[in-house]
Amino acid sequence: MTPLNSSGRHSALRRLAGASIIAAATLVALPAAAQTKLKWAHVYEANEPFHTEAVWAADEIRKRTGGRYDIQVFPASQLGKESDINQGLALGTVDIIYTGQNFAARAFGPLSIGGAAFMFRDYDHWAKYVASPVFSELAAGYQKGSGGNRITAVTYYGIRHTSSNKPINKPEDMKGLKIRVPDAPLYTMFPKAVGANATPIAFAEVYLALQNGTVDAQENPLPTIEAKKFYEVQKYIVLTGHITEMLVTVVSGGTWNKLNEADRKLFETVMREAGERATKSIVDNENRLVTGFEKMGKTVIKVDRKPFQAAVAKELTAPNLPWSKELFDRVQAIR
Repeated sequence: MTPLNSSGRHSALRRLAGASIIAAATLVALPAAAQTKLKWAHVYEANEPFHTEAVWAADEIRKRTGGRYDIQVFPASQLGKESDINQGLALGTVDIIYTGQNFAARAFGPLSIGGAAFMFRDYDHWAKYVASPVFSELAAGYQKGSGGNRITAVTYYGIRHTSSNKPINKPEDMKGLKIRVPDAPLYTMFPKAVGANATPIAFAEVYLALQNGTVDAQENPLPTIEAKKFYEVQKYIVLTGHITEMLVTVVSGGTWNKLNEADRKLFETVMREAGERATKSIVDNENRLVTGFEKMGKTVIKVDRKPFQAAVAKELTAPNLPWSKELFDRVQAIR
């Protein structure tokens, strides 16, 4: 090999240095240009399946897109109470949320039918509803009414029961009872029908409200009563089973519109997988906790639900509701 002279060596070094600078600049620039950071907010505790499966979904989306999306999940009302994060979808302060259907229904009223008291016969009826054309139509109505927010998945939240500091065996026992409900109008239907005093309180404030006697009772699925430790400040678990509840996973319209078709499909696929995983955990926890609360020293009251259903029945087809009698009949016809 012929050695390079001084001039040749300098030229080669300049070319090498230039190539190194370009390569270094490329390595620094690519991740910053390629990665999109998104915020996923909800009001549930970090140890609940809703959160753990959201974290799983965020990690799966990161892996399946080669790191193009970095989704940070914020639990326990860190980015605001439920009404705040719903508003955040339009404001651009959040990209993805879990929310109850009755909160989402503020943008499209008929969606709230799935959160009405005694709307579903049982879990199987609910599962067929969310897989039905009826629900698909309602989700499309919500997307249009909310300015493009997309329901990508549903998660079974559980059957809502009542916890209280007084025994409840029949509807009359709830007359005058101060009971906390979520801050969405439809949640007051059941308490009002049985003569209770429905008191909307933010989810993060419920434990303290029960502890200091602001309210005497609350209603939530058994896994939520456990996760939020409401049983510590309540004497009775009353199996009223008045609402079969679910959460919807929502991607903001602004974020959804920025996704290409392949990424939209991926987001929906992964979020539905997460919903199915969380749903299984919730069902398992519900089955465990009926006897689990008894082992904790709580009195579990298994009421006859029929008188409670009868008290609410006429309210489900009242003329002032956000859904039509036709829609009610379609939901009831699902088999």
